[in-house]
Amino acid sequence: MRRSLVATAAVAALALAGCTTGGNSGTSSTPTSGAATPEAVAYMDKVCGSASEFAKIDKTSPKLDAGDPAKLKAEMAAYMGQLADAFAKSADGLKNVGPSPVAGGEEAVNKMAETFTSLGAVFADAKVKVEQADPNNATGGLQAAGEAIAKLSELADPLRDLKAVPELQKATQTAPKCQEMQRLNVAPTS
Repeated sequence: MRRSLVATAAVAALALAGCTTGGNSGTSSTPTSGAATPEAVAYMDKVCGSASEFAKIDKTSPKLDAGDPAKLKAEMAAYMGQLADAFAKSADGLKNVGPSPVAGGEEAVNKMAETFTSLGAVFADAKVKVEQADPNNATGGLQAAGEAIAKLSELADPLRDLKAVPELQKATQTAPKCQEMQRLNVAPTS
């Protein structure tokens, strides 16, 4: 049974690794016609540039080796650490994009930063739990890793908080880094 749990957790991690690398899905459907102001586009370019830093960080998913639980544990801990660092880097970038040219923009970006910060903490905690788990019975550590990976659904649409700010939502259509972020999501690697 232990081997089955190890394999199941590792498969879940690998299956979601593609989501993690490209977890920043594109923008939501945009409001009605009308172009966003150049200031809004420039601001969203900074926002998407910061958010997409997560997708750019190399994250090596653990290898499936149920025959070597100690190795799997070490690789899973490293993977959790990579994800924690990636979320922290994006959160820090979002916190530093500066003032929004559109009312409500800063609040929306602050919510995005909070989501990235929260997910970074979840993965940092999972890393500690994986590291502390018994390598011959790593179920507890792998369970923590699986729970952390399940939290990635919170990032399914990292720009969802912009729904309340239509001009910024429109700006994502033309901001170069928002477009780049969408391309990063189309071709995830695992």
